[in-house]
Amino acid sequence: MAFENVSIIGLGLIGSSLSRAIIQSGLGKVSGYDASPDVRKRAAEINLCSTIADSPAKAVHNADLVILCVPVGAMGKVAAEIAEHLPADAIISDVGSCKQSVYEALRNILPHTIIPAHPVAGTEESGPDSGFATLFAGRWCILTPPEDAPALAVERLTQFWQTIGANVEIMDARHHDMVLAVTSHLPHLIAYTIVGTANDLEEVTQSEVIKYSAGGFRDFTRIAASDPVMWRDIFLSNKDAVLDMLQRFSEDLTALQRAIRYEKGEDLEALFSRTRDIRRSIVEQGQDDEAPDFGRKH
Repeated sequence: MAFENVSIIGLGLIGSSLSRAIIQSGLGKVSGYDASPDVRKRAAEINLCSTIADSPAKAVHNADLVILCVPVGAMGKVAAEIAEHLPADAIISDVGSCKQSVYEALRNILPHTIIPAHPVAGTEESGPDSGFATLFAGRWCILTPPEDAPALAVERLTQFWQTIGANVEIMDARHHDMVLAVTSHLPHLIAYTIVGTANDLEEVTQSEVIKYSAGGFRDFTRIAASDPVMWRDIFLSNKDAVLDMLQRFSEDLTALQRAIRYEKGEDLEALFSRTRDIRRSIVEQGQDDEAPDFGRKH
C-alpha cells in the first residue's frame, strides 16, 4: 500500500510541507523539483527532500506517486514536461483548489491513473521555508477520483494522506468546485476586494489604514496576502462556480443593504446570530482554535 518513491513538483508551502510530512512519517523517499533555480537551491540547503532534481524528468523517472504542487493554470504544462518520463504504473495526483479543470488538463496528456486531491489546509505564506510537517494534521483532504479510477489506487492515496494526519473525503469533482467556491474562493475574492477598496479611498490615507487595522480589516489582509499567481489561476479555472456564488453573494448583499437602509434591526440580528452559530460549529469540529483573536499573542 505504501509508496516507495514520491515525486513532488513545486516546492512552495504545500509541496515543502508534504515533503517534510512524508519524510517525518517514514513514507518513502522524496524527489523534489521546482521551476525556480533559487527555490531548488534553497530546498537543497535545508535538505527539504531526499533529492532535489534539476529537471522534472529526473524528478519523476522512478516515482510511483507524483504530486503536482503548482498553480492550477500550470498543470497542463507540467504534465507535458513529465509525460514521456513517467513510469507506466505511476499514480498522478495534485493539490489544486480546483478539481474538474485540473483533471481535464491532466487526462488530455497523461494516460496514467489520475486521482486529483485537494488538502484543505494552508497559510498565506509561500516558498520552501514556509512549510511544516503538521500542516495537514486534522485537516481535510478531498479526493475526486474519476469513475474509472482503480479502487486500489484510491485506497493507497487515501492511506497516504491519512498517514500524514489528514482526514480524507471522497467527492465528485464538480461538487468539490462548488463547495470550495463558497468556503474558499469567494472569501478570498471578497478579501482582495475589501483591501483594494480601502487602498483606493482618497479620504483614507494609507497610514491610517495600516495604523487602525487591528480590527476586521487586519484579518482580511491576511487572506489577501496569499499567492497572487495561485489565486489568479483558481478564479479563472473555477470561474463558473465562482461566478454563481458571486451572483448569490451580490443578491444577499443587496438584501443586507436594504435591511440597513430601512433599519430592519431584527433581520440584521437574525443574520448575525446564524453566522455566529456557523463560527461555533467550525470550532466544535476542530477546524479552528476557539482562543480569542484567533490565538494571536499580543
